[in-house]
Amino acid sequence: MSLYSVLLVDDEEEVCSVIMKKLDWESMGFRIAGYARNGVEALEMAEELQIDVVMTDIKMPYMDGLTLCRKLKEQYRKIKVIIFSGFDDFEYAREAIKLEAEEYILKPINANEIREVFSRIKGNLDKELDEKRNIDKLREYYMESLPLLQENFLVSLIDGRIPGDAIDTYARNCRLALNGPYYVATVLHISTSDPEEDALSDPFLLAVSVKKLTEEQLAEGEYNSKLVTYLGDSIVITELPGEEAITHFTDTMDKICKMARRVCKAKVTAGIGHVCKNPCELPLSYQGAKNAVSYRVLYGNTRAINIAEMDPQENADMPWEEPYIQRILKKIKMGEAEPLKEAIAEFTAELSGSKMSLQKYQILLMELITEMFRFGANNQINLEKIFGDNNDIYTQAMQLESPEALREWLNESCKKMQMEVISERSDTTKSFVARAIEYVKEHYADTDLGIETICGYLNVSAAYFSTVFKKETGKTFINYLTDYRMETAVDMLLSKNEKTYIIAESVGYSDPNYFSYVFKKQYGMSPSKYKASRSGSATGAELSLDKA
Repeated sequence: MSLYSVLLVDDEEEVCSVIMKKLDWESMGFRIAGYARNGVEALEMAEELQIDVVMTDIKMPYMDGLTLCRKLKEQYRKIKVIIFSGFDDFEYAREAIKLEAEEYILKPINANEIREVFSRIKGNLDKELDEKRNIDKLREYYMESLPLLQENFLVSLIDGRIPGDAIDTYARNCRLALNGPYYVATVLHISTSDPEEDALSDPFLLAVSVKKLTEEQLAEGEYNSKLVTYLGDSIVITELPGEEAITHFTDTMDKICKMARRVCKAKVTAGIGHVCKNPCELPLSYQGAKNAVSYRVLYGNTRAINIAEMDPQENADMPWEEPYIQRILKKIKMGEAEPLKEAIAEFTAELSGSKMSLQKYQILLMELITEMFRFGANNQINLEKIFGDNNDIYTQAMQLESPEALREWLNESCKKMQMEVISERSDTTKSFVARAIEYVKEHYADTDLGIETICGYLNVSAAYFSTVFKKETGKTFINYLTDYRMETAVDMLLSKNEKTYIIAESVGYSDPNYFSYVFKKQYGMSPSKYKASRSGSATGAELSLDKA
């Protein structure tokens, strides 16, 4: 059984010792994770430890229990706080309630009372944990939100916001099957400039009625279609058994447009886009569908318009290669070699079967190299390391006589780019941490220096900064700052005959007593005794230094 962790906070060590020994914490479902002597130390410990419950005194030096409670609730919303105090003061109790403390206990602490409090807290923690782990409840939430998830997925799909290699995963998560083998997007546009006399006056209700009619008609037919509402239109995403099926599908949509005018009193134009073989090409089909709708000014509404029939040239120029190129660039950035090779192989295999003309092949190569150069510039890649000093890289590419040769060239070039991205990312991380360390060296005397300050300077989130900093240095930022301040204090202590409060202020501590406390915690003795131990004798002057 996993135990919930408890942090005890009191400046009187014997009080915490009694609390720890008085109860069988494990049998209650808890463990003592640590003990802090004041609120400042407790916050530092909370950064490193996964604490569930904090039990704190009110009156403590450097930071009292109520301030600690407020800061804990700001940073760790789910943490439970118990406040105990020797002060039977209504204002304290009221403030504790305001700060959402679990309990306000008066000293002397009664063991039975603590058991009851922790029993109740354990019940609340168990309940919260059960809710997180309750698969049935999660499944219920999931099923309730599924229609919205599906609609968001389909809208993102036609809008081109889902990477090609992630479409299948997203579709499975939304419980949508995209079996194809061919796909087409259709835009159902309702004309509002010249409505029918007895049509619904509310455009939203009119759109809902047209969408419902379309769903009913397509459900009875042979096509697997999915409908979503986007930018005021209904979008139909349909799976086709073959490219030739688009003719029959166009007729089906034409009948639905005429039925919508008769049943819903709505003038509907169905713009039908290009047929595509891959879901990642649906944004192009959707764009074609929108272009088809615009032809209603020439051919009228209340009908289906197929863009391939209206503008065959547009269909012929459909840039199928764009998703493949973007996938290759994404794999470069992700830094994994095998997925990159697979993306390149998919692209060149598709190119082999495209039967494009030499002129279009040359245009494709120019677009590919342009995208690679743009990617390199955006990611601070030294392109001379990739392509050499020869500026006529386009001429080199034009001399690649086959998709196989292109594949080899891409494998070599993209691998170099990938290594440059990894190197740049590593350099950026190290530079990021180096800037933070340099900032500490220059501003360690600032009493307000903390994670918030350094993150504001670097313009990054605290979560990201903490993760990167600890990964690179092996220490949390607070620990690093404390160590640096203490090392500087030791240097001043041994080289200068300054009083403790002067040294404290010089290294960023406005409270000399807290400085002495941190110093003793770091080195096991007070500043004066440390100096005496290093010089070989404890003089009266050094002892008075500690009292200053």
